[in-house]
Amino acid sequence: MTVTYSRRVADAGLGTFSHLLLRWKGSIYKLLWRELIIFTTLYYSFSIIYRFVLNEGQKRLFEKLAIYCDRYAELIPVSFVLGFYVTLVVSRWWGQFESVPWPDRLGALVGAHVRGTDEIARLTRRTLMRYANLSGVLIYRSVSTAVYKRFPTMKHLVQAGLMTAEEHRQLEELPSPHNKFWVPCMWFVNLALRARTEGRINNDVALSAILNELNTLRTQCMKLYSYDWISLPLVYTQVVTVAVYSFFLACLIGRQFLDPAQGYAGHDIDFYLPVFTLLQFFFYVGWLKVAEQLINPFGEDDDDFETNYLVDRNLQVSLLSVDEMYDTIPLVEKDKYWNESEPQPPYTAASAEHRKPSFMGSALDISVPKEEMEFQSNLEQIKEHEEANHSTPLLGGLSRLLGVQSPVFPRSSTSSRVSLLRRRPGAPFSRFPPFLHSEGDPSTPSHGPGPRHDSSHPDYAFSSMPLYERSGFYSCPQTPIHCVPPAMPRPRPTRGTYAWDRSSSSLAPPMVGSGGLLPPDTPGHMLPPPSSAFPWLSEEGEGPCVPAFSFPDPGNLPELCPISKLRPGQGLLSRRPPPPLEVIEEDTLHSESIQIP
Repeated sequence: MTVTYSRRVADAGLGTFSHLLLRWKGSIYKLLWRELIIFTTLYYSFSIIYRFVLNEGQKRLFEKLAIYCDRYAELIPVSFVLGFYVTLVVSRWWGQFESVPWPDRLGALVGAHVRGTDEIARLTRRTLMRYANLSGVLIYRSVSTAVYKRFPTMKHLVQAGLMTAEEHRQLEELPSPHNKFWVPCMWFVNLALRARTEGRINNDVALSAILNELNTLRTQCMKLYSYDWISLPLVYTQVVTVAVYSFFLACLIGRQFLDPAQGYAGHDIDFYLPVFTLLQFFFYVGWLKVAEQLINPFGEDDDDFETNYLVDRNLQVSLLSVDEMYDTIPLVEKDKYWNESEPQPPYTAASAEHRKPSFMGSALDISVPKEEMEFQSNLEQIKEHEEANHSTPLLGGLSRLLGVQSPVFPRSSTSSRVSLLRRRPGAPFSRFPPFLHSEGDPSTPSHGPGPRHDSSHPDYAFSSMPLYERSGFYSCPQTPIHCVPPAMPRPRPTRGTYAWDRSSSSLAPPMVGSGGLLPPDTPGHMLPPPSSAFPWLSEEGEGPCVPAFSFPDPGNLPELCPISKLRPGQGLLSRRPPPPLEVIEEDTLHSESIQIP
């Protein structure tokens, strides 16, 4: 029933669509010829009455009525209402087609996972697919008039072989007043579980894949049922129909050709055939007929879905895929391109012109001048070009379009952003790029005190050390390692005197019986920072009032313990006091709790 013309419009050319205008089946002429004849007959009836039946006074009254109908008929929003309605109908029509159940994927899963070559295994596979097709046929009987005429009763399904007599008896005895298209799906699930229990389905993953695909098929059947149940609002269909037909009822009188001798505006010429009125009727009413045909594609129109074909095709393909195609493969042999790394199938003489080189990307066709291909190593020059382009975006865009070099604006002083990166007096050179400051150049003499870029100096040794090798990196990861001292909270009061046997960066457990634990994260007293850690401090170690964080002196770095797998009682967990232990003395019969500090 579906009219297919894809081959006729495969190539665009002169008169490609014009050839389609001569087809009758599924055409607009076949839908509209009755309405067009009725409208034309009524129009000429009014025209004959106006010209030959009415007297002069009645003609003047009819002319005023015609002008009135023509003026106010344009107020009916036919295009607006009809356009939205047809758009909604077409989207609904395509959604119904996407909901048509196809059992192909389910048949592939059943044939792959339900194993066995005996009669029981073959019966199981065929029955599973017959249940899936039976569910689709039951839903087609509910929504399609063509399928219902083919299977008007359940006995016709039994006679057609889609259902057995026992299955028909169980289906009829099921106490449910609702549509029973879902019953074969439950039979499918029970049979699949039995096959899993018998070992014909190897694992639960395969069973889950089969059931998921069955649920997809059932969801599609439910969508078809929902589309048939919930139609477009009736009031919307009524509004569109009334708008179209009332507009053309007004056109029967308003589009009449009046007497030119009366001097009415727009009626200078007298015609007998209203060409543009008939074209307008053809377009608007034809548009309405399109919506009328697509609103329910499960009927018997020329462009409705061929549901009977779907029933035949799905049953045949699904049974072939699980029975005759089961474990059937052709002889496996080497292909023609076995020893070729770039196989190239041949072309015929008719298709040789369609051979094209491989597409490598549109950006590869860009031509870049040779002088612009070199990398720029000067950071200041790159920043100047960026600032020039950002300050004059229109000029920069035109220069790139016309191929003109962007202007270079002189800068009187160093950018303020770069000045923020200047090294503090006395800070090690390794922390700052040498090209930012003149004092970073080894050839320029330094005017201020401070350590030199010397590998033997402790400042250089500590700052060039990787972060993971620095003291305190593992034991205190929350502390930022930065050249600017962060603000630290006030130290907590001391809890007692502890013996600092190891560095705070050590991950070794506390010594039992040593009488102390590792120091807390913020000890009560802080050792004076070495002069090499923060060169901007004075020799007396006095700095700003904000407490500063300091690293241990590189010269007195303790020996780091090897990092091993953390255990309870090491690292940060070692800061917690151990829980109280109960010790049972041998001399007494009672136990007492002894807490180890």
